[in-house]
Amino acid sequence: MEPLFAGLYALMDPSLLVLLFAATLGGVIIGALPGLNATTGAALLLPFTITMDPIPAIAILTTIYCAATFAGAITAILINTPGTSASATTCLDGYPLAQRGEAGRALGMATVSSTIGGIISVVCLMMAAPLMARMAYNFAPPEYFALTVFGISMLATIGDGTPLKNIIAGALGVFLATVGKDLLTTVERFTFGFNELSEGIGFVPVMIGIFGISELLVQAERLQAKRKLIEMKAIKLPSREDYRKVWRTILRSSGIGTFIGILPAEGATVASMIGYNEARRWSKTPEEFGKGAIEGIAGSEAANNSATGGAMVPTLALGIPGSPTAAVILAGLMVHGLQPGPTMFTEQAEFAYAIFWAMLLVNVTFIFVGLFGAKLFARVTFVPVQILWPVVFTFSIVGAYALDQSMLDVYIALASGVVGYFMRGFGYSVVPLAIGLILGGMLEKRLGQSLIMLDDQWWLMFTRPLTLFFFVLTVLALFGPFFWRLFKQRDPMVSTGE
Repeated sequence: MEPLFAGLYALMDPSLLVLLFAATLGGVIIGALPGLNATTGAALLLPFTITMDPIPAIAILTTIYCAATFAGAITAILINTPGTSASATTCLDGYPLAQRGEAGRALGMATVSSTIGGIISVVCLMMAAPLMARMAYNFAPPEYFALTVFGISMLATIGDGTPLKNIIAGALGVFLATVGKDLLTTVERFTFGFNELSEGIGFVPVMIGIFGISELLVQAERLQAKRKLIEMKAIKLPSREDYRKVWRTILRSSGIGTFIGILPAEGATVASMIGYNEARRWSKTPEEFGKGAIEGIAGSEAANNSATGGAMVPTLALGIPGSPTAAVILAGLMVHGLQPGPTMFTEQAEFAYAIFWAMLLVNVTFIFVGLFGAKLFARVTFVPVQILWPVVFTFSIVGAYALDQSMLDVYIALASGVVGYFMRGFGYSVVPLAIGLILGGMLEKRLGQSLIMLDDQWWLMFTRPLTLFFFVLTVLALFGPFFWRLFKQRDPMVSTGE
């Protein structure tokens, strides 16, 4: 219990609390702006947290993560445009309710569901992350290598592209991770004479480029888009009848979101879709979904906000990001010299629990921000894009340069932005590239350690039970869907459900 209270005490600095409240407001603004999301916001702010102490820096990034995920519901309900992809399913019932003059009721339900889902997930995070880290004490380099391979295999299911395109994007990220000196031989690779590349391509400029600058280029194609704000008198808390109708849905979706978040590389978007579908499946009035069902809002928002805490479990305990934004937070941990894994809960327990308390605090803050500020934040969406995106571009360039005062980082950010823009245009998700870049360095390091440990007899990895288990999971993740489809085609009884 001592680290738990030490982490809480570390957050009691009044200046830090003010900073976290400001980050909550900033995260809500980011989440409410169509085109920006938690991942983009965290990537843009990452370089500005480098000079901070680790606790404030990572607490700000996680606050942005939670707040932006919540805020996507505001624009989803009022202008039928989800501020983040995780709130796409909220549009299905939130906007019809707003059109009927019940925008306040819809936003109230979204606020309460988000708060409950977020709190449940953080409580699960506090319990599950240390337990998972304790299990990881049994891991040696071969186990970590196999786990990282499994994490990379999960890239096939993340992002908007097809599994093949996602794997290609992830492979590109792994390739970028090989730039620089080999850790074992100190041989330089793919530096092309640039001494600045000897330490590898930095996470920060690539994150800024593929998430921030590429989104800027995409949004530049939509300058003429117009949005209509639905007026509302005030946000109101759900009625007793609403609570009676949705409490099971909120609890179910919170559990679903937390579980989905724990799975490497899934995240809030997948959680919201599953939470919404399960809410409709268990509803007594499924025919109301898509026409203004209060259960649809509760199912979507409880799931996507609970996924934030779940996603931090593998991020902190194993070093495998549970979502795209968690990948940016993982990059922040590495920049600050913090190593996710079992040692974080022994040697840096105060830091870990301070992050938990920060996430719990921001989820409680949603009640006040959602009830009293949603209408104001919704109007942020009408900031002229001719002002918004030049500001984003300026932040991107300054952030890329600020880390090492290197123009090469600026060029890398610009090049990454162009690459990300064309990837999006051809149906490739940029998220696998980002996670591949982070996991690629881990993969190479852990492979080298494993070969040294096993005296270059790599096949001995298959004699270790945990390593073999992760390799089997990798094969199932990559080829399981293909063989299942093949099986259904050959067995008509399965395909027809008889």
